[in-house]
Amino acid sequence: MQGRRGRPERIRRAAACALVIGALVVWLAPALAAQDAAARPSLQAVRLAPGERIALDGRLDEALWARAPASDRFLQQEPVEGQQPTERTEVRVAYDADNLYIGATLHDSDPEGIIGFQRQRDQDLSSDDRFMLILDTFLDGRTAYYFETNPAGLMGDGLVRATGYSAVNKAWDGVWEARTARGAFGWSAEIRIPFRTLNFNESSDTWGINFQRTVRRKNEELVWSGFRRNQGLLRPIHAGRLTGVREVTQGIGLEVVPYGAAAWREVSGQPAQTPLDAGIDVNYSVTSNLRAAVTVNTDFAEAEVDRRRVNLTRFPLFYPEQRDFFLENASIFEFAPLNAVNPYFSRRIGLDKGQVIPIEYGARLAGQAGAYDLGFLQVRTGPVDGRPAEQFTVGRVKRNFLAQSSIGFIYTRRSTSASEGFPAPVDRHTAGVDLDLFTSTFLGNKNLQMQAFYVMHTDPERGGIKGAADRASRGFRINYPNDVWRAHLSYREFGDDWDPAVGFEQRRGFRRANPVVQFAPRPDWFASVRNLDFRVYHEHLSDLHNRLLTRETGFTLLGVVYDSGDRFDLRRNFRFEQLDAPFEIHPGVALPVGKYHFDDWELRAESASHRRLSARATIETGGFWSGDRSAVELGVTARPLPGVTTTAEWEHEDVDLFEGRFTTNLIRFLGSWHASPWVAFDGNLQYDTVTSIAGLYTRVRWILRPGRDFYFVYTENWRSTADRFVTLSRGATTKINYTHRF
Repeated sequence: MQGRRGRPERIRRAAACALVIGALVVWLAPALAAQDAAARPSLQAVRLAPGERIALDGRLDEALWARAPASDRFLQQEPVEGQQPTERTEVRVAYDADNLYIGATLHDSDPEGIIGFQRQRDQDLSSDDRFMLILDTFLDGRTAYYFETNPAGLMGDGLVRATGYSAVNKAWDGVWEARTARGAFGWSAEIRIPFRTLNFNESSDTWGINFQRTVRRKNEELVWSGFRRNQGLLRPIHAGRLTGVREVTQGIGLEVVPYGAAAWREVSGQPAQTPLDAGIDVNYSVTSNLRAAVTVNTDFAEAEVDRRRVNLTRFPLFYPEQRDFFLENASIFEFAPLNAVNPYFSRRIGLDKGQVIPIEYGARLAGQAGAYDLGFLQVRTGPVDGRPAEQFTVGRVKRNFLAQSSIGFIYTRRSTSASEGFPAPVDRHTAGVDLDLFTSTFLGNKNLQMQAFYVMHTDPERGGIKGAADRASRGFRINYPNDVWRAHLSYREFGDDWDPAVGFEQRRGFRRANPVVQFAPRPDWFASVRNLDFRVYHEHLSDLHNRLLTRETGFTLLGVVYDSGDRFDLRRNFRFEQLDAPFEIHPGVALPVGKYHFDDWELRAESASHRRLSARATIETGGFWSGDRSAVELGVTARPLPGVTTTAEWEHEDVDLFEGRFTTNLIRFLGSWHASPWVAFDGNLQYDTVTSIAGLYTRVRWILRPGRDFYFVYTENWRSTADRFVTLSRGATTKINYTHRF
């Protein structure tokens, strides 16, 4: 028995020691951070005089901009950390009672070299010149609003929440405007952000603020505050200061968004339907930093379609949320990020295996109250196709402490009404706690993170006959996310009956240890290379009796990132799998119970996206279960004109096993034409040989003005037969929403 349990106990003891050490490190971090705060830049906001106006046209030619203090204190983050920029950038800030204004002049010695392809809202700007900023309106160093634009006037926005990695949740769509202009000097931007779009501390006249500029043809990244690669724009703890914002208003904080929709739907063999629908969303700022929302008869006709994937694993695929109501403030509900534990997964509400379940109403409360992050969600889905009505409850509370650490609690409830097939109502509950210790001043200027979590749920259907450990998941993670060296060690256990009712699980009944070490040097002797990449990845996964189920060791033998943005990686992987039950990997091809050892090679290459024609390719070849596999993924993107993008993608699998041979293909075409940042035409056509179904999705979005949108969506699906494609379903929807603010 000691041999069976000895290793997990040692790992748990090591984890406890690591968390104690991490707590001490994080406790000392504020003193070190205070030394860095004194060096941060600051910018004074200037108030518009009574009657003074800014004509939002991208040109900083009003007298106000001439008297507003300007800051050009930018330094390179890439390619040479801390070096002076090759192009000068000036930023200014102004405000009136209702709006915050940002003015940026982005000088360029080669105006013809400025790149601005993208116009669609929230489109990825890895291909373009860009100007970005964050607003840490609570000055907490943890959360921020994110805004970006490019020379074509694209508007991108999102929410930043400090974790162990730098990322923006672009699901948030605020009501704001940006305009840009180009000239012999380079390009400039004017941004207007209504205070009603923001939550902030009304008692403070100082916010955190930071700016970043990208000069794409040079792949040069310029940062105003926190220029080091271990810092950056998306870590609000390193932001500069904006001062002087006083006596501004959010109105009464009420926002009403009614919508109307008309649709036509036709399914093969059934009469066509032409439903009319209407609903409403109401948002209210309970306080300046806590926002409530109610949605009635929610419609998601404009939500983008999921991208198809071919699944050759034994486990379900994770698809991201696409619906606005659940995306809004989604980061507050995140639990133990980076640990692949999901006690709350919003796609369990209103969706079941791709089928849409009508949402009758929903309510949400999210925001901050002092040192607490709060999130509450209540949704009712209606009965459909014999399925009973259900109530979903999600609660999230997180207590922030020290500079960047927190401890949190999550609770979910899924209540299923009695109906035919469900003789009695059933309530299923899940509760968990997570701890996040983070510092950005470890050893002076390094990032270090420690995370731990524990979650369990009830078992009403079987009367709770399983023990708590069988219905629980737990784990920890130590993360060292820094430039040149990156490393992490994670360990987690999922019980045999782990199945949260409003969560997502791919696998249960295992213990998993996962160390990763990455070394990314920046060689001065290789003129065109920005950095190299070497990595060792190991996964050891056993059952709860320490019997090995999965083992994978992967080596990135060589990765190269060029100054141009081109890159390639060569990897070697060694795998072991234990099958305890037959696995049908493809219709008619089943793998028997047994042990499988196999290894493969992987080559990835990608050209820089700022080119008018860019491409990416992945080639994998080698052993696969009882035989061999060759896989190819190809993608080509063309940007012939500003606002026009077309992409073709092909995924091919050729699998030759002892039990049988098969091939799969997935083809996808994406096209978009954005006549302006306000009018967008998008299309997606995809086909795979596993289902033999082709699907078309097209969408027109016209932003009449920020917060007021018109959509037209058309979809059609066909099944491939021996000699032709047969229509399975088709439909069209028009939808308009209109935001009223009070």
